[in-house]
This record gives sequence, structure tokens and C-alpha cells, in this order.
Amino acid sequence: MFNNLSDRLADTFDKLRGKGRLTEDDINVAMREIRMALLEADVNFRVVKEFVEKCKSQCLEADVLDSLTPAQNVVRVVLDELTELLGSTESKLTLMQNRTPNVIMLVGLQGSGKTTAAAKLAYMLKKQGRSPELAACDVHRPAAADQLATLGEEIGVPVYRGDGKDAVAIAREAVRDAVDHLRDVVIVDTAGRLQIDELMMQEAVDIKNAVKPDQVLMVVDAMTGQDIVNVVTEFANRTDFDGVIMSKLDGDARGGGALSVRAVTGKPIKFVSMGEKPDSLEVFHPDRMAKRILGMGDVVGIVEAAQANADAQQAEAAERMLREGFTMDDMLNQMQQIRKMGGVGKLLGMLPGGERAVRKMGGDQTEEQMVKIEAMIRSMTKEERARPKLINGMRRSRIARGSGRSVQEVNQLIKQWGEMNKMMGKMRSMMGGATKNPRQAKRQLESMMRNMGMGGGIGKGGGFPF
Repeated sequence: MFNNLSDRLADTFDKLRGKGRLTEDDINVAMREIRMALLEADVNFRVVKEFVEKCKSQCLEADVLDSLTPAQNVVRVVLDELTELLGSTESKLTLMQNRTPNVIMLVGLQGSGKTTAAAKLAYMLKKQGRSPELAACDVHRPAAADQLATLGEEIGVPVYRGDGKDAVAIAREAVRDAVDHLRDVVIVDTAGRLQIDELMMQEAVDIKNAVKPDQVLMVVDAMTGQDIVNVVTEFANRTDFDGVIMSKLDGDARGGGALSVRAVTGKPIKFVSMGEKPDSLEVFHPDRMAKRILGMGDVVGIVEAAQANADAQQAEAAERMLREGFTMDDMLNQMQQIRKMGGVGKLLGMLPGGERAVRKMGGDQTEEQMVKIEAMIRSMTKEERARPKLINGMRRSRIARGSGRSVQEVNQLIKQWGEMNKMMGKMRSMMGGATKNPRQAKRQLESMMRNMGMGGGIGKGGGFPF
């Protein structure tokens, strides 16, 4: 989403780093570049003007220009102001403890992605231990209720459809149905509307008055550019929403809308949608997004992704690998764990400078290599995966034919497995008799898994052969 903006800003900062001392002219040139980069990203021009003026006034202060690392201080100033522009601090979804069910109402323009956002939000709340219900209050778009029902069935969340005619009545009845079935959250999916459609705007107001939602969230398409100012202003006046869900943030648009909405409305971005799958809705962290835009990565996000996908089987698997050796099934399991964390491309993009490096390489070739390796492993028999040393020349030819790869690629995979297995052998020697002492073994295993990244990792000496 922010690729072009990130590249422009990175080039600007690179020019500053090449200077030992900065002058006022250097700052002016840098601010002009930043202004152009933001305008090209379709950020609202008033937002750009205010942002650049704040950055410039701070950069011209003596503690920046006279410091030993003035370029780094300029980057710090831009980072702080960009974080402030995006919302400063994380804005969590606020649900009332003394009300059951809590009601969350979604509003937005036609085609902004409200229905899928409703399902994703329900899936997130379900994972948090809540019992959500979806209310199909879009009675204007053909098959809207069918789409919501399909999504609800996919994630295991019930959908209340009512008579399919009166949106206000459906919302009211959905709340009563949630009470009857002990559901603690109702997510109301309303119809998409136009700013100039007075009747449908009034319908949203009527639904809000009928169910008195605890939170009204506006779903905004991240691909919306300058016009986002008019859109969110009108909805803020009519529905007084509490926060924003930014959809389609994984797209290839310039992203100006995401940078403008907080400054224009004063309403926080609460969630961002980073894909099509039910688990692609993420809590929005302004500081992390600002760092990613400036090419500084999101290392905290990587750690959280790893923790979210960790399970009790990992310690057991690590202990078995130390005792019996590293199998092809272990390699396959590691690749599946990486995919649960969003794939190698997403993880690399969260590292400092990662997104830019991946683009320079011509895309995420690592993901393609993972697919090839998985095809070769799945073409092996159960016995071959458990004991790769059995794989002779004839077996390698059969595996190559079955996976659509070459014998040379199969040979390379076997060689990489051998290197990993040797590493496991060295670890067994280092562990010594620790496995006889369960507590000591547990501490050493946990330490190794942290160092290796869930018992493997990306890179040489870690686990994945890429």
C-alpha cells in the first residue's frame, strides 16, 4: 500500500545522511521532497501542509541542526509527527461490561467492504472468547444477507436475517435473539450508502437510535484518495461514529486515505484489513505503521505473530527432534507455521528495510521456493519423510517426477536436510544428559526455541533452507 511513499521518503533521508551537517536549505529541500511524496500518495493537501509545517519547525531547532547526527534527528522528527498523524496511541475496541449484548454497528459507502469486515470482526471476537452474532441489516443490495450467511457459516458465527425487508426491525430483533441465545456481542451490518442518498443515510441514523450501539465503526476503503475528507465528514455529522476500520490496506493504491482520515475526523483507526481471509483483520498500531512507512520495520509485530501461533506441541516437537533427529515432516511443519504467521513476505516486510529489499529482488521468491519444497516433501512416502537417508537415486527420480521438480532440486533438498540434521546432532551433544533432568531440559529447549524462532527460523543456521 505505502510502497511508493516509503521509497520516496527513504531516498530523501538517504540524501540527508550523506551530509555531515545540515543547513536550513537542506531542511527546506527535504521538506519539499516529503511534501511531494505525500501529495503523490494522495494525502489530503491540508493535512500535508500542516504536517510539513510541524516537521519543518521542529527540524530547524538548534538541538537538531547542531547535533552530532542531524539526519537521524530529522528522521526522528518525521517519525514522531507521522505517528501523531496516524493517531499516536492504539485505540482499542471498547465494550461495556454491564451490558449484554454489546452492539457494534458498521457503516460506510457502497463497496467499502462492510460485510466482510463484519465477518472478520466477529471472527476476531470469537477468538478472544466472546460469543458474537451477526445481524444482516443490508436489505438493499441483492444477496447481501446470503453473503453474510455464507461468511458466518465459514467462521461458525450465527447470522440473524429476519424478514429481509425492514433494516431497523431486523437490528432490533437481532439484539433480542442474542439475549435469548446468550450471545454477548451483536455486529450490525448495514447497507452501503452514498453521501447524497438522504433516505439511506437516515436509515443508518434510525438503526442507531433503535439499538443504541456501544460502538459505531465506519468501514473506509484504503484506496479512497482525496475524497475521503468529504466521505468521513458527512458520516461523522450524521452517525457520529467512534472509529474506523480501514479495509483493503493490502492493495496497491497509494494509501493517502489512511493517512488523512485521523487528521480530518479526529476519530481513531481501530482496525485494518490486510487480506481476504477471516483472520486478516488486525488491531491498528499507529507507531508501528509509521515505522513501516519509514522503512523501519515492525519487529514487535513479528514477535506477536510468533506468540499467537505458538502451541504446546512445539516444545514436544523440539524435544523429539533432539532425541530422534530432524525429519522432512519437521521441515514441512515449520513452513506451515510460517504461513500461519502471514507468510515469509509479510514477515520480511516487518523487518527494517524488508519491504524495499523484497521489491528490489523482484518479489517474494522465498514463498515460491517454499511451495516447491512442500511439493517435493509431499511426494515422499511416510517412511522417506521419517528417514530421508533411505532416499536413493531411484527414489529421488520418483520424487522429482511426482512433484514436477528436477532431480537436482531434490538433491539440493536432501543436502539441506542433511545440514539441518547435523546441526541437531551437535545440539544433542551440547545438551548432554539434560534430557534426564526434565526442568533443565525444558529451560534449554525454551532457550533454543527462542534463539531459533519457534524451533527453526528463517536464515542459515536457523531451520529453513532458503
